[in-house]
Amino acid sequence: MLSFTGCSSKTAKVSVDAKVGTWKTAQTIQPFFYQDYLEAGQQVEIMDFTNPGDMKTALLAGSLDLCGTTMVTAITAASKGEPVVVISGLSNKCSALVVGKDSNIKTEAELIGKKIAYVPGTMHHLLLLEVLERNGIDPQKDVELIRIDFFDMGQALAQGTVDAFYSGEPYPSIAVAEGYGRVLAYPNHNEGIGVINSGMMTTKDKIKNQPEMVQKFVTAHVKATEYLNTNKSVWLDQAVTFGTDRKVLDVAANNIELFWHIDENYIDRVKDLAQRMKEQGLISEMPDIDGMFDLSFIKQAEKELK
Repeated sequence: MLSFTGCSSKTAKVSVDAKVGTWKTAQTIQPFFYQDYLEAGQQVEIMDFTNPGDMKTALLAGSLDLCGTTMVTAITAASKGEPVVVISGLSNKCSALVVGKDSNIKTEAELIGKKIAYVPGTMHHLLLLEVLERNGIDPQKDVELIRIDFFDMGQALAQGTVDAFYSGEPYPSIAVAEGYGRVLAYPNHNEGIGVINSGMMTTKDKIKNQPEMVQKFVTAHVKATEYLNTNKSVWLDQAVTFGTDRKVLDVAANNIELFWHIDENYIDRVKDLAQRMKEQGLISEMPDIDGMFDLSFIKQAEKELK
């Protein structure tokens, strides 16, 4: 039976092969299916977090063996010299810029003078800055950026505290489904950084000292992703147990892509993302992006699928 707990919960002492961190969202769901792809007697403990930074900290502290990460978090960590390694994809897309349903904001250019909710240092923050830049809007002078947790953005929009927010799923779809918001824009998925969202990572130490463990769980990740992509009802039924209504998930599913395969083209897009992060002041140093990835585990898992 799958065992998972909140990161702050007390857990029973059981023998596990790995502790894996992720979020309880539809776009980061694959670890909750790893147990189905392990051999008899093998055990995984899934620990759910709400903040990618907290997951990264737990990983570096040795409290996790693998965890989900946003590409922005991984790039930021690598730029600081932290020994993180991305070993597979997790999800693409998942972001949206939302305004009030009855708002007079019809185009991105009309965000001038508006209050916009955001979470600093996230992919959504960068995408918001990209929206403002391409419309000639100065984020320091022409709009008021207000730091609000993702969980509270919808209420702030519904109450008129803010005019817009940039967030990840399911919050844009909740705003649409509950009738107080509409999507003004999705990221431009024809451009490199627009589709990039999250992956799975571990540490250089785990790869050096426990490569078989890493391979075991990357293989489980690949198989779980393939299964969920061909069994949408199973995917969304499990996501409902995380507390999001099915009507919201039916909307959000159109803006979520579960994936595992990373290739050189994807890494090139991550390089573009890192460059934009530096230009926008989110990082001070460009990290070694090639060194941030190890594709050997997904290549081995791919062989097992054939």
